[in-house]
Amino acid sequence: MSLNTRLLFALLGFPLLVYAMMAVLLVIQSDTQASGAHQARLESVGELLAPNLAAAVATGDEQRLEALSRQLLAMKGLRAVALFDAQGDRLLLLGQSSLPPLNAPADQQLIKQQDAWRLRLPLPPPQTSVSQAENSRVGWLDIEMDTRTLILGRYKLIASLSLGGMLLGLLLFLVAFAISRYTTRPLEEANQALYRLSRGDYRLHLAPSNATELHHLSSYINALAEHFQQAQRDMQTQIEQATSELQESMETIEEQNIKLDLAHRSALRANAVKSEFLANMSHEIRTPLNGIIGFCRLLGRSSLDTRQREWLQHVHRACDNLLMLVNDVLDFSKLEANRLTLEETDIDIVALVDEVVGLHAPEAQSKQLHLVAMVYDDVPTPLTGDPLRIHQVLNNLIGNALKFTQQGEVIVRVMLDNLEGQHVVLNLSVSDTGIGLSDTHQEALFSAFSQAEPSHSRQFGGSGLGLTICRQLIERMGGEIGVESSLGKGTTFFFTLPMLAHKATERPPEISLANPVIRLYETHAPTRHVLEHLLERWEAQPIAFDASEPAKLLILGLEHSDFSPEWHAHWQAVIDQTPCPTLILANGNSFDLPPLHLTHGGETLYKPFSRAQLVTTLKQLLLSTHVQNKSEQELPALPAASQPLKLLIVDDNAPNRELLKNLLEDPTLHVSTAESGHQALEFARASNVDMVLMDIRMPGMDGVQTTQALRRLSSTWARCPIIAVTAHVLSSERQQWLAEGLDDVLVKPIDETQLAQLLNRFLGVTHRLTASTAEPPYPQHDINATQRPRVSHAAPATLPIIDLEIGARLAGGKEHLAREQLKRLIDSLEESEQHMRAAFAQQHLPTLLDWVHGLNGASRYCGAPELALLVETLETRLRTSGLDHVEGLLEDLYRAMARLRALRPQLVRH
Repeated sequence: MSLNTRLLFALLGFPLLVYAMMAVLLVIQSDTQASGAHQARLESVGELLAPNLAAAVATGDEQRLEALSRQLLAMKGLRAVALFDAQGDRLLLLGQSSLPPLNAPADQQLIKQQDAWRLRLPLPPPQTSVSQAENSRVGWLDIEMDTRTLILGRYKLIASLSLGGMLLGLLLFLVAFAISRYTTRPLEEANQALYRLSRGDYRLHLAPSNATELHHLSSYINALAEHFQQAQRDMQTQIEQATSELQESMETIEEQNIKLDLAHRSALRANAVKSEFLANMSHEIRTPLNGIIGFCRLLGRSSLDTRQREWLQHVHRACDNLLMLVNDVLDFSKLEANRLTLEETDIDIVALVDEVVGLHAPEAQSKQLHLVAMVYDDVPTPLTGDPLRIHQVLNNLIGNALKFTQQGEVIVRVMLDNLEGQHVVLNLSVSDTGIGLSDTHQEALFSAFSQAEPSHSRQFGGSGLGLTICRQLIERMGGEIGVESSLGKGTTFFFTLPMLAHKATERPPEISLANPVIRLYETHAPTRHVLEHLLERWEAQPIAFDASEPAKLLILGLEHSDFSPEWHAHWQAVIDQTPCPTLILANGNSFDLPPLHLTHGGETLYKPFSRAQLVTTLKQLLLSTHVQNKSEQELPALPAASQPLKLLIVDDNAPNRELLKNLLEDPTLHVSTAESGHQALEFARASNVDMVLMDIRMPGMDGVQTTQALRRLSSTWARCPIIAVTAHVLSSERQQWLAEGLDDVLVKPIDETQLAQLLNRFLGVTHRLTASTAEPPYPQHDINATQRPRVSHAAPATLPIIDLEIGARLAGGKEHLAREQLKRLIDSLEESEQHMRAAFAQQHLPTLLDWVHGLNGASRYCGAPELALLVETLETRLRTSGLDHVEGLLEDLYRAMARLRALRPQLVRH
């Protein structure tokens, strides 16, 4: 509330309040006096006329009675007069009465109502005593008086007082307003002055006031304005000085920014050089390593004594360790550069875990460790994710667990952590009973180049990058990794893995065994629990080893010590005395353990075994419809069908088509070929197939364009598996091909095992391939590593120019076909060299790359190791670095082609 308002209230409100109180008292007093006067007059008139009226009533003198009554009615304010006799009969009524009749009153009675008073007065008989008058009355008088005149008088008084109050209030308001304006105007001026000061206007000057207090206020405000003016002048001076200093600082900062920008660009160039150096050095290291591995494989086929073969195994092991170190450094470099892409494809977790565990079987067997995989039943299948990266993480964790565990067990568990709609979170863990970790070591465990102890890198090997790469890969996939460990008691690494489950369902039982009784002996508790659970899931009844019930199968889980001479005889006697087949689960390998004779039939599996191996073995031993000859147990043939499966090979190179057709030759497979994308489309419009092997590099329509055209033909072709077949693929290209409709990539030369796995994966069959080699004929480059360019121009020229043994293996064991393939390759070399020289002279990279890729694809199917390695190196360089620094590689390739052409006559003579 403002001061002006307060002054108005103080000067106006108090007098008006006093006046209002006095007016109320005056109204009350006046009303009381008027009412008393009316009552006294009414009562006195009634008492005066009562004896006369009583006499008139007693004598029955009606004229006198009416005259007295009219005399009484003539009194001011009376409304009606009524006379009643002693019996209550009305004798006379003058005026208009609005009140109801009442009984005879016992005494004088005055009734006051809202707008009328009623006086009831008894009429005593004349000339009687008071006591007699009270007992005998001649009647009563009823007088009704109108009191509205009293109310009207009251309202007139109130109106007069209100009008006087209004006049008084107006007068007081004018006085108060004048006083408040006189008092508050200087304050408002001071307030306005302060406001202008707050807005930065320091030029004002208040005039002095007559009042002492206001004079002091105006002088203080003027002094404050002068002070602000001086402060503004000082501040402006300081601002100008600071601006000058800031300008100098900005010029200095600008110089520093220029230097910093130059340093930043230099750091970026250095980082790019570092990344390129790492990538180049990877291939520089891989190139001689592949040569070393190739020579080792060639040397391994020669006659060596035991000591030389042991040295050769050491060389192999050193090469593997070096390749693992190079892969770790390169993966770490890609993760740092944020260039790692994740794949999304369907995954069978059981098959993936079994595959990783199987890779580590030799190390677990050599240490006599129990390596067990547990995938819980509630984990759905299939799930969508990146199998290569999950494989890499599990491979590293299991490798570390085996590396740091000398006795006991390593257990891999896969559990369902959460399932919401199509989103699944898995919880994977790898537990061991190894050396363990202290709390301090756990904190730094996931740092780059870090190991628990400095001596571990010398004692156990490794770069210290594995867990760092695992952590970054898991975080890229949306999960988290952690570790729990106690020093000397073992370690458990665990991580979560979010995955998609678009088509996932509950995993069905792999086999139904029709409720057989199986006797089980297994001393390792986790393995026994897994076996018991799986057997019960597959509708079998596992019983203890010493149970008395007859059984259809005996499962013996034997340790390495059970194959010692004293125990070997014991278990052989147990097998001989058991009248059913025996399944031996040996914790070792077939080379170190002496065999046990299975008297009543059976099989031996070596731990760790996969679930699929166990299912296949149980089918063979318990289901007669699946029993096969011993020669067929290693690789079952394709089951007979009413119609053979149809495959289509699309390749512009005739030798490649012929070789693939020979590899797939089987009575249960019908193989068709097409030499171009257009021919494949013509074939597809007339017929359907079960699988397509599609060459990527073809003139006209390439493999990707052909695949997309096939997908658009019909729903059948949209679902048909199409496998890319190429001699060279970068990781980025592989991801792009999978995104554009291809289902998988097969790298030339065709690995028979990989081809068989593709047939099993997409067609659900296992095909017996003609060739039986277990390792690739040439040193293989990792698919992900092929994106890293080489620097060196040199290639191992001492590799064999021709190796017919390798060629025969590539040709499905047919030496004559290998010779034909090699002759065709040699005959095409001159044309290829001419086109490559012309393309390089014109600096036309696509043309040069097409001819190099075609030569790479052709050489991968022939026994020409030197040419195959050189052309693969050249294609990698062209795809990663373009035409820079390839002239030396081209010259090496031309010389290798000349050496190969020089051996053409020898092939003809043979």
